[in-house]
Amino acid sequence: MTSSKPSRAARAADWWRAQRRLVLWTTVISLAALVVVVLVARWLRELPAVEEFIATYPGIVPPPEGTPVGIPAWLGWQHFLNSFFLLLIVRTGYQLRSKQRPPGFWTRDNTRWPRTRRNPRRMGIHLWFHLWLDAFWVLNGVVYVVLLFATGQWLRIVPTDWAVVPNALSAALQYASLEWPTENSWVVYNSLQQLAYFTIVFIASPIAILTGLRLSSVWPLEGPLVRAFPEKLAKALHYPVMLFFLLFTFVHVVLVLTTGALRKLNQMYAARDADDWIGFAVFAASVVVMVVAWVLAKPPLLKRIAATSGRVQG
Repeated sequence: MTSSKPSRAARAADWWRAQRRLVLWTTVISLAALVVVVLVARWLRELPAVEEFIATYPGIVPPPEGTPVGIPAWLGWQHFLNSFFLLLIVRTGYQLRSKQRPPGFWTRDNTRWPRTRRNPRRMGIHLWFHLWLDAFWVLNGVVYVVLLFATGQWLRIVPTDWAVVPNALSAALQYASLEWPTENSWVVYNSLQQLAYFTIVFIASPIAILTGLRLSSVWPLEGPLVRAFPEKLAKALHYPVMLFFLLFTFVHVVLVLTTGALRKLNQMYAARDADDWIGFAVFAASVVVMVVAWVLAKPPLLKRIAATSGRVQG
C-alpha cells in the first residue's frame, strides 16, 4: 500500500515553484510601486516648500575635519571579497531553505576527543559549505572594521551630525524623482549613502552573524544563552536580514551603473578618481571569478573538499 504523503523531492519542487511565483509577483508589485513613488516624488518637487527643504538640506553633510579623501585599495579588495562571499552565502541559504535532501552529508572526523567520537556532528554538504562561507565572510568583516578604524575611513560612514537625517530624506526624494543629488563620493558620501553603509556594517551584519551563530551547532543546546535568545527569534530575523542585503545590493548596483559607472567603478575597484576603463576591467574580472565559483560550487567538488576534514557520505 503506497502512502499519499508527497515525497521530500516533491515538497522541494513545490517550494521552488512557490519561490518563483513569489519572485514574479514581488517583481510586478515592486515595479508598480516604483512608478507610483517616482510620480509622487516628482509631484512633491513641484511644491515650493519641498524645493526650499531641498535647498536647505541638499543631501550632503560636510565631513568632519581630518576625514581622509579618496578610497584606498584595500577597500576595493574588501568590496570584492564581501560580494564574493555574500553571493555564495545567499545561494547556499536558499538551498537550505528549499528543504531538499542534501546530495551528501559531512561528518567531522575528530579522533582527539572521545565525546566527539561517540556523538559525531553530521550535516548536509550545503550546510557545511554555508558555514565555511559564513566564517570567511566574518573574518573578512573583522579585517574590514579593523582597517576602517585604523585608517580613519570610519569617518566617511559613521554619522557625526544629526543633520544627516534631513539630508538623507532630501537625497532619497531626489533619487526618487530621478533627479540625482549632486555628489562626489571620492570626497564624501551623501547622507543617504552614509546611513545605508552604516546600517549594513554596524547593524545588519552583526544581526546576521548573531542569528547565524544561534542557528548553528556552535550555540549551546541549553543554558542562559538559549533562554536569552530563542531559536524562533533567530529564524524570524535571519531571513529578513538576508533579504535586506539583497535589496541593498540591487539598489547599490543600479545606482552605480546610473550615476557615472566608469568613475564609480574606478573608485570602488581601482582606488582611482578617473573616468577611464581600468576600474571596469577589474570589476569585470571580479564578476568572472564569481561566475566561475558559482559554476564550480557543485556537490562533486564540495564533497572532495569536505572529505579533507571529515567523512562524506551520499
